[in-house]
Amino acid sequence: MTGADGFVGRHLVRHLLRSGDEVAAGCRPGGPAVEWGRGAPMGGAGVEVTPLEITDDASIAAALARAPEAIVHLAAVASVRVARQDPGAAWEVNAAGTARLVAGAARLREAGRSDPVVLVVSSGEVYGAGPAALRLETDPLLPISPYAASKVGAEAAALESWRRTGLRVIVARPFTHTGAGQSAQFVLPAFVERLRAARASGAATVPTGNLTPVRDLLDVRDVVTAYRALLERGTAGEVYNVSRGEGVSLAEAFARLAALIGARAVPVADPALARSNDIPHLVGDSTKLRRATGWAPTMSLEQTLRGLVDAEAD
Repeated sequence: MTGADGFVGRHLVRHLLRSGDEVAAGCRPGGPAVEWGRGAPMGGAGVEVTPLEITDDASIAAALARAPEAIVHLAAVASVRVARQDPGAAWEVNAAGTARLVAGAARLREAGRSDPVVLVVSSGEVYGAGPAALRLETDPLLPISPYAASKVGAEAAALESWRRTGLRVIVARPFTHTGAGQSAQFVLPAFVERLRAARASGAATVPTGNLTPVRDLLDVRDVVTAYRALLERGTAGEVYNVSRGEGVSLAEAFARLAALIGARAVPVADPALARSNDIPHLVGDSTKLRRATGWAPTMSLEQTLRGLVDAEAD
C-alpha cells in the first residue's frame, strides 16, 4: 500500500489487518511514526513498514521486490489548495508517481513473479463542474483544478498500462470523505476546529469559505471497505465511483457540526478561505460499485459527523 501513513491509508491498514490480511505499508522515509490501531505500534503484527518515495524509481522497485498479490495506490498530493500552490509537484506525485508505480508492477507481471491487482485511487473531483445530477463513470472528465487534472493523468497512466501490458488495474473515484485523523486543511475537520475554538472563546462568528457547494459526504470507514471489495471483486480496466449518492450542502454540514459541538457561532464568509472555481454540485452514483461488489455505505451522515466531533475531542 502506498501512502499507508496518510489519513485513508491508516484506516485501510487497520481494516485489512482486521480482515486477516498481511500488509506492506509504504511510508515516506523520515515521516512520523504511525499507530495502526489502539496500542498497535508502527510495524506491529501483520504490518511490514516499507520505506517508499513514489517519485523515485529505485524506491518503488525496492518496495515491489516482495512481489505483492495486490497493490493499493493511495500516495498523493491530496489537497486541492496545496496542489494549486505547486501544480508541478502535484503532477509529479499524482500522475508521474502513478506511472512509475504501474510500470514497476507491470515488470513484475512480465517477469512472471507476480500478477497483482492494482487499485489506483483517483477522485470524484475529476468530473469537474456539471449539472446538479448524480455523476456516472461514463461522464466526461472536465477537471477545474491542478489536483483534479493530475488525477486524470494518473488514471490515464494506469489504464494505458492495463491496455498495453494486461496489468490488472482498477480505478476508484471516491467522493468527499472524512473521519478521525483527517487534517484540518480539509473542510469538515476545519469546521470542527473553528467551532470548538469559537465555543471556547465565546466568539459569535466563525470564518468559512463558500458554503453553497453540495457534496457527497462519506465516512472513511465505508470508503476503505469499498477499496477492499474492489480488490476482491472489481473488474480490471474498469472505473468505479465510491459515493453515498446523497447531496449535502456545506452550509448544512456546518450547522449540524455546530449543533453537535454546542457552538452558537454563525458562519461568516472569508475570501481567504474560498476556493476559486469551486464545483457547485458533486454527488456520485455508485450503482456500478454496488452491483459489482455488494458494497453499500453502513455509516449514516449523522454517525460520520458525530464520529468526527468525538475524534477531535479526543
